Amino acid sequence: MKAYTRFLLLAPAITALSGAITVPGARSGPAAATRSGLAVTTGASVERIAGNDNRVAAGVLRNGVLTLRLEARSGEWRPDRDTDPGLTVRAFAEAGKAPQIPGPLVRVPLGTVVHAFVRNALGESTLDVHGLSAPGASRLSGDTLRIKPGAVGEVRFVADAPGTYYYWGSTTGAADLNRSGMDSQLSGAFIVDDSATRRVPNDRILVIGLWRPGAPQGGLVTRNELLRFVINGRSWPHTERLTYTTGDSVRFRVLNLSVAVHPMHLHGFYFNVESRGDGRTDAAFDPAGSRHLVVTERAGGGGTFSLTWVPERAGNWLFHCHDNFHVLRNRPLDGTPLMPEEKQHVENHALEMMGGLVMGIEVRPRAGEAPVAEEGLRRRLRLVARPDSGGTDAEPAYGYVLEDGAKVTPASGPLLPGPTIVLRRDEPVGITVVNELREATAVHWHGIELDSYYDGVPGFAGHPGRIASVIAPGDSFEARFTPPRAGTFMYHPHADEVRQQQAGLSGAIVVLEPGATFNPEQDIVLLVSVPRRASDGATVFLNGTSTPPARDWRVGVRYRLRVVNIHTFRPSISVRLARDTTLLTWRAIAKDGMDLPADQATVRPARQLMGNGEAYDFEFTPNAPGDLLFTATSAAGDLLVAMPIRVR
Repeated sequence: MKAYTRFLLLAPAITALSGAITVPGARSGPAAATRSGLAVTTGASVERIAGNDNRVAAGVLRNGVLTLRLEARSGEWRPDRDTDPGLTVRAFAEAGKAPQIPGPLVRVPLGTVVHAFVRNALGESTLDVHGLSAPGASRLSGDTLRIKPGAVGEVRFVADAPGTYYYWGSTTGAADLNRSGMDSQLSGAFIVDDSATRRVPNDRILVIGLWRPGAPQGGLVTRNELLRFVINGRSWPHTERLTYTTGDSVRFRVLNLSVAVHPMHLHGFYFNVESRGDGRTDAAFDPAGSRHLVVTERAGGGGTFSLTWVPERAGNWLFHCHDNFHVLRNRPLDGTPLMPEEKQHVENHALEMMGGLVMGIEVRPRAGEAPVAEEGLRRRLRLVARPDSGGTDAEPAYGYVLEDGAKVTPASGPLLPGPTIVLRRDEPVGITVVNELREATAVHWHGIELDSYYDGVPGFAGHPGRIASVIAPGDSFEARFTPPRAGTFMYHPHADEVRQQQAGLSGAIVVLEPGATFNPEQDIVLLVSVPRRASDGATVFLNGTSTPPARDWRVGVRYRLRVVNIHTFRPSISVRLARDTTLLTWRAIAKDGMDLPADQATVRPARQLMGNGEAYDFEFTPNAPGDLLFTATSAAGDLLVAMPIRVR
């Protein structure tokens, strides 16, 4: 079976499990029951693994020396509710304390001497520990501690480079984080603070993990697969809820300690990316330079980044991975199959139809702060979600129709791609979403800065006493906002996202400067999306088709390319513009709707790696006639879609 089909097919039956499933309340002893080939055992004789919110540093810091005593032990981990089934996995612990997932936080001031002792309490398995060494140290120069069963490994080094790092372990000699299910949570954060980072009071460390049964399987996941994506040891809706007040300064350090790629998206706000790393090095941007403002930041497997942001508007907001397969509802750990989406009727879509890498954020108003009212005169649009031709219950065909006064786009089917919504900066708009489907829906205005109630996350977005509801069949909802900046954005469902986006529900938003006009021949939207049928998974759609028609360009004419990745499961798509095999150059002008400052708006090779939920704007002026090709490829270089361009 080719790799791309694994994303959309149902998970195969699992007949062997690396790590037992534990059921609360079951009597102790050997396996008590089985379901779907999964061993279901008790957890009465296994010590409990605690969650770790990474707020308390481990070890004893005295006279510039951190003495750290860690142990690797097996225990029972419950990534969902404490009353739900658990998993037997390996985890790190401080000596004399319960194991934790993620492992105990190692956090020290710059220049601290770290003196670490690690005991292997894993029975007969030899333990390799990576990352407990000076930041930047080569993996070939002593990065690995190899510890025999029952033995204690010792290491001493100076934490001489500030940044966000991590340590991790393996009992199979794994060379990277693609480990077996039992080893998959043997990881912890390692933070080295300088004087600047210690001044941010709301500094949270968010460790991403992935558990899957059996041997290492890479980062590809399937629909309804038995797995857990977790943040600080918990899976949504059981992840920690973060609470801030408007005007707070907030820092997140995001550590992707899984092998999957995660484009992390913050609803409603831009954040400033301050550093990026790989666990051994951490490259910080010059604080005196321009800011790197985005709404989605892609973290590769083993990658880290730090961000700061200011919650400027009160309400409920999400921070989540934008690979839709990483936020699917969780399959119960006892192996019970999930009901097909088309037959699932729920009360709260945010809590019942999402899982995995999601965190909820409540922003509270400051005392005396009044909510912003979105009232008064505004431009009125209607966005109608309706069935298209050719769908089935399992793979429906849906689309949007945009009604702007007497103008209807598209005028007829097929309803692909979703119509581009053209707005203007500082012009109030009210978009009434009309649901003509046979199932509930909702629309998220991705990248738009707006009031939480209109953000499009039913059952969660809004304010105390005023939570947005799902749009039921035959019903409608008006989203009101005033775009504060010109740029490229996107819209898509935030209810049963995988099913509805694959059906065709997504589109681009172009916000123009006041008085500007939109010329789609020179201002070109390139919407990368998922095909409607799983059997077409080897390709992607570009503007609603796998075979986009050729475009005609003119020498000396300046073109703006607005590239939007709204694919559901490909977080590593590389787009490029070339003449034959020669890569051209273009000028980057915007990211996620935010104009780039002068030092970042540079001419560069016409190639960009994109994650789901990212938008990039480029400027290109052909200087000679000939044939060009705009392509999207996989991270491995496989061609996914191509658009010919004829320059005359």
